[in-house]
Amino acid sequence: MKRETQNILLILLGGALVKIAINGDYLRYVKPAQQPWIIAGGAVMVLLGAVAIVRDLLAARAKAGTEPGHDDHSHSARPAWLLLVPVLAVFLVAPPALGADSVIRTEARVPASAAAANAAAFPPLPAGNVVPLAVNEFVSRAGWDAAGTLDNRTVSLTGFVVHTGGGTLLARLVISCCAADAFPVTVHLRGGEADHLASDAWIRVTGQVVPGTATKNNSYTPDFTLASLAMVPAPKDPYEY
Repeated sequence: MKRETQNILLILLGGALVKIAINGDYLRYVKPAQQPWIIAGGAVMVLLGAVAIVRDLLAARAKAGTEPGHDDHSHSARPAWLLLVPVLAVFLVAPPALGADSVIRTEARVPASAAAANAAAFPPLPAGNVVPLAVNEFVSRAGWDAAGTLDNRTVSLTGFVVHTGGGTLLARLVISCCAADAFPVTVHLRGGEADHLASDAWIRVTGQVVPGTATKNNSYTPDFTLASLAMVPAPKDPYEY
C-alpha cells in the first residue's frame, strides 16, 4: 500500500472515531465512560496522518526541485485507493447496535452480581403504583430474590421485541465493557399483545411478574403478565450495565 493511501486511511479512521464519539453512535459499541478515550484516540490518528501527509508533500516538492522532469508513476497508486471504500462506509454509515439476532444466538442469564448474591435479600422496591426497573434488575430479582420483592408489584420495563419458538420476549443486552461481551436478559411476555410487533421494535410495558417462573431451566426468563404496552423510540444508549 502506498504511503499516501496509508495516511488517508489513518485520517479517515481517526475522523470516524471522533464522529461517532461526538454524535453518540459510540454507545452502540462501548460504555459511556469510554467516550474520552475514543475522542483522544481518533484525534491522535488524524494528527499523525496529517503530519505524515505534510511531511511527504514537502519531501516530494524538494525532490521535484532537484530532479526536473521526473515522472512519479502517477497511475500506480490508483488501485490502492479502492481500499478507502470500506473505510468511507464506516465513516458515513455506522453499524447498528446489537439486537434480536444476538439474543437468539446467545443464552440469556442473570448478571454475575445477582448470581453471586445467591438469593440474598434485595432491598424493597420504592413506593408507587408503577415502579420503573431496568430489565436486568427485574430478571435478577425474579430469579434470585428469596424475599419476593416483586410479588404483586406493578413495574415498568423498556426493551426490544424478540420472537422465539417459545413466544415473544422483551429483551435488553447487558455489557460490562463493550458490545463484544454483551449477554441478553429476557422476559417472556404473556397475553399475546406483542406477538404482532416486529423484531427489534422498542416497547415499554407495565405489569407483574409471575412468581417462580425464572429458573435455570429457562435461562432465568420470568413470565410477565401485561397490563399495558406502548411503542417507544430506540434509546440512544441501547445497553444496560
